[in-house]
Amino acid sequence: MRIRPARPADLPALLEIYNDAVVHTTASWDLLPWTPVEHAEWYATKAGHGHPVLVADEGGEVVGYAAYGPFRPKAGYAATMEHSVYVRPADQGRGIGRALLEAVVAAARANGVHALIGGLSADNEASVGLHRSLGFVEVGRLPQVGRKFDRWLDLVLVQLILD
Repeated sequence: MRIRPARPADLPALLEIYNDAVVHTTASWDLLPWTPVEHAEWYATKAGHGHPVLVADEGGEVVGYAAYGPFRPKAGYAATMEHSVYVRPADQGRGIGRALLEAVVAAARANGVHALIGGLSADNEASVGLHRSLGFVEVGRLPQVGRKFDRWLDLVLVQLILD
Protein backbone atom coordinates (compact mmCIF):
# COMPACT_ATOMS: atom_id res chain seq x y z
CA MET A 1 0.00 0.00 0.00
CA ARG A 2 1.17 3.50 -0.72
CA ILE A 3 -0.16 6.88 0.34
CA ARG A 4 -0.30 9.41 -2.49
CA PRO A 5 -2.13 12.62 -3.43
CA ALA A 6 -5.61 12.04 -4.80
CA ARG A 7 -6.26 12.62 -8.49
CA PRO A 8 -9.55 13.54 -10.15
CA ALA A 9 -9.76 9.96 -11.44
CA ASP A 10 -9.95 8.80 -7.78
CA LEU A 11 -13.15 10.74 -7.08
CA PRO A 12 -15.60 7.89 -7.79
CA ALA A 13 -13.78 5.64 -5.29
CA LEU A 14 -13.62 8.42 -2.68
CA LEU A 15 -17.32 9.11 -3.16
CA GLU A 16 -18.17 5.44 -2.74
CA ILE A 17 -16.15 5.23 0.49
CA TYR A 18 -17.67 8.42 1.86
CA ASN A 19 -21.23 7.56 0.97
CA ASP A 20 -20.90 4.15 2.60
CA ALA A 21 -19.92 5.96 5.82
CA VAL A 22 -22.90 8.31 5.41
CA VAL A 23 -25.40 5.50 4.95
CA HIS A 24 -24.04 2.95 7.42
CA THR A 25 -22.05 4.70 10.18
CA THR A 26 -21.81 7.69 12.46
CA ALA A 27 -18.33 8.54 11.14
CA SER A 28 -20.11 11.17 9.05
CA TRP A 29 -23.11 13.04 10.33
CA ASP A 30 -24.41 13.73 6.84
CA LEU A 31 -27.80 12.08 6.50
CA LEU A 32 -27.93 11.73 2.71
CA PRO A 33 -25.27 10.44 0.32
CA TRP A 34 -23.39 13.05 -1.66
CA THR A 35 -23.84 13.41 -5.38
CA PRO A 36 -20.85 13.23 -7.72
CA VAL A 37 -21.21 17.00 -8.28
CA GLU A 38 -21.12 17.78 -4.54
CA HIS A 39 -18.08 15.56 -4.12
CA ALA A 40 -16.28 17.13 -7.09
CA GLU A 41 -16.93 20.57 -5.59
CA TRP A 42 -15.49 19.38 -2.25
CA TYR A 43 -12.36 18.14 -4.03
CA ALA A 44 -12.02 21.33 -6.10
CA THR A 45 -12.27 23.45 -2.96
CA LYS A 46 -9.53 21.44 -1.25
CA ALA A 47 -7.30 21.65 -4.32
CA GLY A 48 -8.01 25.33 -4.82
CA HIS A 49 -6.86 26.15 -1.29
CA GLY A 50 -3.84 23.85 -1.37
CA HIS A 51 -5.29 21.47 1.21
CA PRO A 52 -4.22 17.88 0.64
CA VAL A 53 -6.46 14.95 -0.15
CA LEU A 54 -4.43 11.78 0.29
CA VAL A 55 -5.41 8.27 -0.75
CA ALA A 56 -4.31 4.82 0.33
CA ASP A 57 -3.64 2.95 -2.90
CA GLU A 58 -3.28 -0.83 -3.03
CA GLY A 59 -2.41 -2.08 -6.47
CA GLY A 60 -4.10 0.85 -8.16
CA GLU A 61 -7.24 0.58 -6.03
CA VAL A 62 -8.20 3.31 -3.57
CA VAL A 63 -8.99 1.75 -0.18
CA GLY A 64 -9.17 4.91 1.93
CA TYR A 65 -8.51 8.61 2.04
CA ALA A 66 -7.71 11.48 4.37
CA ALA A 67 -7.89 15.24 4.03
CA TYR A 68 -7.82 18.42 6.01
CA GLY A 69 -9.29 21.85 5.60
CA PRO A 70 -10.23 24.93 7.59
CA PHE A 71 -11.45 24.38 11.13
CA ARG A 72 -13.54 27.57 11.11
CA PRO A 73 -13.82 30.35 8.55
CA LYS A 74 -12.49 33.29 10.62
CA ALA A 75 -8.97 34.51 9.79
CA GLY A 76 -7.75 33.96 13.34
CA TYR A 77 -8.15 30.19 12.86
CA ALA A 78 -5.95 30.08 9.73
CA ALA A 79 -3.29 27.87 11.35
CA THR A 80 -5.83 25.38 12.70
CA MET A 81 -7.20 22.66 10.43
CA GLU A 82 -9.80 19.93 10.82
CA HIS A 83 -9.10 16.55 9.29
CA SER A 84 -11.06 13.49 8.24
CA VAL A 85 -10.11 9.88 7.51
CA TYR A 86 -12.29 7.28 5.80
CA VAL A 87 -11.44 3.66 4.98
CA ARG A 88 -13.41 1.24 2.85
CA PRO A 89 -15.34 -1.08 5.20
CA ALA A 90 -13.72 -4.28 3.92
CA ASP A 91 -10.27 -2.79 4.61
CA GLN A 92 -10.83 -1.43 8.11
CA GLY A 93 -8.69 -2.84 10.90
CA ARG A 94 -5.64 -3.34 8.67
CA GLY A 95 -3.71 -0.19 9.65
CA ILE A 96 -4.85 1.86 6.66
CA GLY A 97 -6.53 4.50 8.81
CA ARG A 98 -3.37 4.81 10.90
CA ALA A 99 -1.20 5.23 7.80
CA LEU A 100 -3.57 7.86 6.40
CA LEU A 101 -3.77 9.77 9.67
CA GLU A 102 0.02 9.73 10.03
CA ALA A 103 0.33 11.02 6.46
CA VAL A 104 -2.20 13.83 6.95
CA VAL A 105 -0.42 14.86 10.17
CA ALA A 106 2.91 14.93 8.31
CA ALA A 107 1.38 16.98 5.48
CA ALA A 108 -0.11 19.43 7.98
CA ARG A 109 3.27 19.84 9.70
CA ALA A 110 5.02 20.38 6.37
CA ASN A 111 2.43 23.03 5.46
CA GLY A 112 2.88 25.00 8.68
CA VAL A 113 -0.37 23.98 10.36
CA HIS A 114 -0.18 24.65 14.09
CA ALA A 115 -3.12 22.58 15.38
CA LEU A 116 -5.02 19.70 13.85
CA ILE A 117 -8.56 19.04 15.10
CA GLY A 118 -10.75 15.99 14.74
CA GLY A 119 -14.47 15.87 15.38
CA LEU A 120 -15.32 12.27 16.21
CA SER A 121 -18.54 10.55 17.08
CA ALA A 122 -18.12 9.31 20.65
CA ASP A 123 -19.51 5.91 19.65
CA ASN A 124 -16.70 5.45 17.10
CA GLU A 125 -14.35 3.83 19.59
CA ALA A 126 -11.89 2.69 16.91
CA SER A 127 -11.38 6.26 15.69
CA VAL A 128 -11.15 7.68 19.20
CA GLY A 129 -8.55 5.04 20.08
CA LEU A 130 -6.57 5.58 16.88
CA HIS A 131 -6.36 9.31 17.48
CA ARG A 132 -5.34 8.81 21.11
CA SER A 133 -2.59 6.37 20.04
CA LEU A 134 -1.11 9.02 17.74
CA GLY A 135 -0.98 11.70 20.42
CA PHE A 136 -4.29 13.47 19.89
CA VAL A 137 -5.80 14.68 23.14
CA GLU A 138 -9.50 14.93 23.88
CA VAL A 139 -10.18 18.61 24.43
CA GLY A 140 -13.96 18.62 24.47
CA ARG A 141 -17.06 16.49 24.52
CA LEU A 142 -20.38 17.90 23.39
CA PRO A 143 -23.28 15.68 24.47
CA GLN A 144 -26.19 15.14 22.13
CA VAL A 145 -25.25 17.73 19.49
CA GLY A 146 -25.93 15.43 16.54
CA ARG A 147 -28.73 13.14 15.53
CA LYS A 148 -28.57 10.16 13.21
CA PHE A 149 -30.26 6.76 13.03
CA ASP A 150 -32.98 8.02 15.43
CA ARG A 151 -30.55 8.64 18.28
CA TRP A 152 -28.58 11.51 19.75
CA LEU A 153 -24.82 11.53 19.20
CA ASP A 154 -22.03 13.00 21.30
CA LEU A 155 -19.18 14.82 19.56
CA VAL A 156 -15.63 14.31 20.82
CA LEU A 157 -13.13 16.98 19.83
CA VAL A 158 -9.50 15.86 19.68
CA GLN A 159 -6.46 18.02 19.04
CA LEU A 160 -2.82 17.60 18.14
CA ILE A 161 -0.44 20.57 18.41
CA LEU A 162 2.06 20.19 15.59
CA ASP A 163 4.81 22.70 16.40
